[in-house]
Amino acid sequence: MGENLHQLQTEMRNASSERLDQMSALEIVTLMNREDHKVALAVQQVLPEVAQAVELIAQALEKGGRLLYIGAGTSGRLGVLDAAECPPTFGTDPAQVRGIIAGGQSALTVAVEGAEDSSALGQEDIREAGVTAGDVVVGIAASGRTPYVIGALEEAKKRQAITISIACNPGSEIDHGVDVCINLAVGPEVVTGSTRLKAGSATKMVLNMLTTASMVRVGKVYGNWMVNVQATNHKLRERAKQIVMQVTGIKYPEAEILIAKAAGDVKLAIVMQLTGLPKEAAEERLQRAGYKVRQAIELGEASEAP
Repeated sequence: MGENLHQLQTEMRNASSERLDQMSALEIVTLMNREDHKVALAVQQVLPEVAQAVELIAQALEKGGRLLYIGAGTSGRLGVLDAAECPPTFGTDPAQVRGIIAGGQSALTVAVEGAEDSSALGQEDIREAGVTAGDVVVGIAASGRTPYVIGALEEAKKRQAITISIACNPGSEIDHGVDVCINLAVGPEVVTGSTRLKAGSATKMVLNMLTTASMVRVGKVYGNWMVNVQATNHKLRERAKQIVMQVTGIKYPEAEILIAKAAGDVKLAIVMQLTGLPKEAAEERLQRAGYKVRQAIELGEASEAP
């Protein structure tokens, strides 16, 4: 596997940075910024594949399935980061969107580079996670050939889970047999082979899209307000009040009282205010609407129509 490593785009030498060690600080960061402009363009090229992945993830989540990211090194850390941000932002159960990294949790802060070489470890981690046909497993590997990720995706396919691959080299090994493959052609890195740079940035952008768009599709967002925000600290409690104020048009003191009546549930507070329903009736309306704010409001409008 190592004999053709130099043929991967992510391992090739970038002609623009051949004199990197002779450049001034300003020249280095200017070059990096210029190279980073290519990241969004690379993501743009794969938007149809990203959208296809979003639809599969949203469908799985609505049926009670899970989204699991799995990767090694930087790729694994990015998956864990994206998963960790879902509960406070979208109110998801921590088990619903999960990141798995080769080498375990300690690999988040201390590199465990050898762990990525074991396909058996990837298979084991998928088995330990209890992956089933209702889940979506996203394998992340900038090189597109990490044995740990290949093993994980193979085990996930055996268990009939939906599988998605994210890589930064065309024709990657992890693409084989998956439901959706997302290949980000970011080209050679400023520091040869350091895929935490453009490859990492492109991967982060795609992961942001996968979770954000999926959560919008399943009703965790109303308009562009994150109405499923979990108000677990002062900043988030204030954000919750601001969202209720903006959506309903009420003032701060009213929003404070309304959210208290709704036990901190922003969705419930909005439906209560916009429908005039008491808490219990608004909760029942939300449940019938699949906990989607817009549908809950429209249910009332439809019943009031002549």
